Amino acid sequence: MPVKKNEAVIGRLMVSAPGKSSGKTTITLALTHALSAAGDRVMCFKKGPDYIDPAWHRLAGAEESHNLDPWMMGEDGCLQSFSRYALRGSAALNLIEGNHGLHDGISLDGSDSSAGLASMLKAPVLLVVDALSAGRGIAAIVMGMQQMEPHADIRGVVLNRVRTKRQGEKQRLAIERYCKVPVLGAIPVDERLVIPERHLGLTTVDESGEGAEAAIRGASETVAAHCDMEAIRNIFFSASPVPLEDMPEAEAGIPLSGRARIGVFRDKAFCFYYPENLEALRDRGAELVFIDSMKDKKLPALDGLYLGGGFPESFIDEIAANRTLCDSVRHAVESGMPLYAECGGLIYLSSGATWNGKRHQLAGVLPLEIDFQKHPAGHGYLELKSLHCSPWFSESERVRAHEFHYSKAVAINGRPQWQFDVVRGTGISGDYDGILQGNLLASYAHIHAVATPGWAETFVSLSALFRSSSRSCTTTSA
Repeated sequence: MPVKKNEAVIGRLMVSAPGKSSGKTTITLALTHALSAAGDRVMCFKKGPDYIDPAWHRLAGAEESHNLDPWMMGEDGCLQSFSRYALRGSAALNLIEGNHGLHDGISLDGSDSSAGLASMLKAPVLLVVDALSAGRGIAAIVMGMQQMEPHADIRGVVLNRVRTKRQGEKQRLAIERYCKVPVLGAIPVDERLVIPERHLGLTTVDESGEGAEAAIRGASETVAAHCDMEAIRNIFFSASPVPLEDMPEAEAGIPLSGRARIGVFRDKAFCFYYPENLEALRDRGAELVFIDSMKDKKLPALDGLYLGGGFPESFIDEIAANRTLCDSVRHAVESGMPLYAECGGLIYLSSGATWNGKRHQLAGVLPLEIDFQKHPAGHGYLELKSLHCSPWFSESERVRAHEFHYSKAVAINGRPQWQFDVVRGTGISGDYDGILQGNLLASYAHIHAVATPGWAETFVSLSALFRSSSRSCTTTSA
């Protein structure tokens, strides 16, 4: 079916910085809160693989937050996803938070950097610059960001952590003279403008509790007081029009709803799920049932189970103490129920995990002993190649994903059947990732449904098949 081009008004802006820890997340949250409080509808996007920042975006007032990752999703995937979720209209703002530095990425040509994504989307950029230790030379940093390829359309600068008004004025004059872009804000040094962090970056919204909302409100008030909010809002609509594809209408036919019932561990310990992954399962006909790994004593009636990532180590006492749920999951796997697990889910399925010197017995499904390291055991993009055909992937199929785990399999008992050869990254063993046991697949890979488009249909189809076979067995037994 041919797609239509949409020429509607699409207000968009990327917030980026020359490097990490410059304050772009704080500025993004502050702008989201202030703009939504003023009556705008705000949709957030996060460049790169990230679960935590999008949850903060939603708390700040965004209608939703979606990831855009050129390396995993490719240009077509990014454009299709932005086309699907971007808000249209004169009171609709699409705010994209970059990751790392504006020009940081894997590819030497920068095509997968924040600048590369901004170029794809024809999105103007608001550059957040750490002003603490700089003088007029800060203009050289901004100029370098302007001149390096791919060229980013920097429309404004916000100075962060300015020590004195004199310093801020000197920097403003230098940037506006040499870089020809306006300085739209100078935010003073304020230790209260720090979002709480943990060993994997920002704390989750659930962990931060009431402090999360207070931190966002404080940042919003400070940014609104020290930035030209009207000028920043105007930048959203300063970009040239970009024709985006409307999603094709669903083909007429049998409704997909009700094909299978898939359980999803979702609580403070298991909170890493791309909204697109859950949406893709629903789109293929799955009814999702959310399960609390610490409170629910057994699985409900299900046809499949999805165990995502998160911080199981932070709640391992409660998780390990819930023996009846561990047993219920193990029995489900033994019955042939399809189960897809990634990172935290893999840990849950292991024989045991040692955290702070204490071993905890877990579900005992996988022949793994897990320990936690002081430094990341696997961190960054992960490229995998399927070793053979399985219920989940075809032989030689390539998967682009990401991993970020301090946990490590310190013992692998027996000879597990591996799904993937690790082309880039660490995986479970350094050479392999993805343990197969019947209809179970567990790995350290975090996949994105847009980057791995066949995953959702495979998962739902396996679950639907399990459902029909279970009913058949029940009928036969009766």
